[in-house]
Amino acid sequence: MSLMSNLLAKGFRPFFLLAALFVASFMPVWLFRYTGQLNVGGDWLPATWHGHEMIFGFALAVIAGFLLTAVNRWTGRPTATGRSLALLCALWVAGRGAIFFAEYLPGALVAAVDLAFVAALAFYVGRPIIQARSARNYKFLPIFAVLFATNLVMHLGAMGVLDTGIARLTLLTALDMVILIILIVSGRIVPMFTRNATGADGLRTVGWLEKIIYPLVIASIILQFFWPQHTLNAVVALVAGLAIGARQLTWGGQHTLKKPILWVLHVGHAWIAIGFILRALAIWLPQVSSSASSHALTVGSIGMLIIGMMTRVSLGHTGRPITASWLMSIAFVAVALAALGRTFLPIIFPAYYIEWVMLSGVLFALAFGAFLLEFTPILIAPRPDGKPG
Repeated sequence: MSLMSNLLAKGFRPFFLLAALFVASFMPVWLFRYTGQLNVGGDWLPATWHGHEMIFGFALAVIAGFLLTAVNRWTGRPTATGRSLALLCALWVAGRGAIFFAEYLPGALVAAVDLAFVAALAFYVGRPIIQARSARNYKFLPIFAVLFATNLVMHLGAMGVLDTGIARLTLLTALDMVILIILIVSGRIVPMFTRNATGADGLRTVGWLEKIIYPLVIASIILQFFWPQHTLNAVVALVAGLAIGARQLTWGGQHTLKKPILWVLHVGHAWIAIGFILRALAIWLPQVSSSASSHALTVGSIGMLIIGMMTRVSLGHTGRPITASWLMSIAFVAVALAALGRTFLPIIFPAYYIEWVMLSGVLFALAFGAFLLEFTPILIAPRPDGKPG
């Protein structure tokens, strides 16, 4: 098989590489823009541009790679490989380029190119779910619909059609949609991975907790959009955070301390709970900014779970032992430190806020640069066992 055939054999191969390459290069660009040394993105406000690209560029690329691979296994139906996968990748790349050069392009064109990827991904993920009547996975369909809608609203805000404040709120809604996907997927795989790798007894999910978490999170998402500073939003976010934290108490995290490939997933999930708790505290305590909650969910949860899952999926689906190398173990720690630098350290040492932003950005970029260094040869090569994929 050719290099391109290897790369397009499964969704995780090109999209994990694109995501790692993107964040390793985008983060330095963002730091230059943050400090006023670079101006890109046209009429997009700097923070909104940064948030949009980290969600619809970085996170959605990883979600694409994971779901295109996982939905195939969950439903037994094909998703996107070969030419259709190449088309999806091309749409993603075109969207990133359109946003980067938005200053020189019509806003409607930028929006159309960027939205095309979300719609195409929803099609290739949703079609096998519907064909297989996989009711367990129907929940992904409305999430993609909301992601498309929030992305559209953000583009309308950048074009001046809608108020930029609405665009900011929809960015947070898009973030919460990604968190919903992570909650669904992590609830299925983290306890299973831990049980299989450690052989520990008693690992389980608590049924009643699973039933209340999603209504609580959805209620928090609605309140965050319509009444972001209301006490009810704080109460619901706090209860949701506590429920999410309690959820993983029976997942056996204490058995993973010597297994980086596992503890990175447990720590990443714990950051979701921290993020919702900080959302509540930001309403009640003036010294806690709303950005602490956002970055707990992005750098902490999305960052750690993504780098952990990218590592695990890349090893497992290419027929290699599922063990993190020393390089990736260091990368996991780097992302954890980056999360601390964007959440708690600015609260404790606010005078060094800019320094914490810079340090966290560098650590985050280096971590995914390490993934790129280690996994590029793996993801462009055939499986060593000769199996397809």
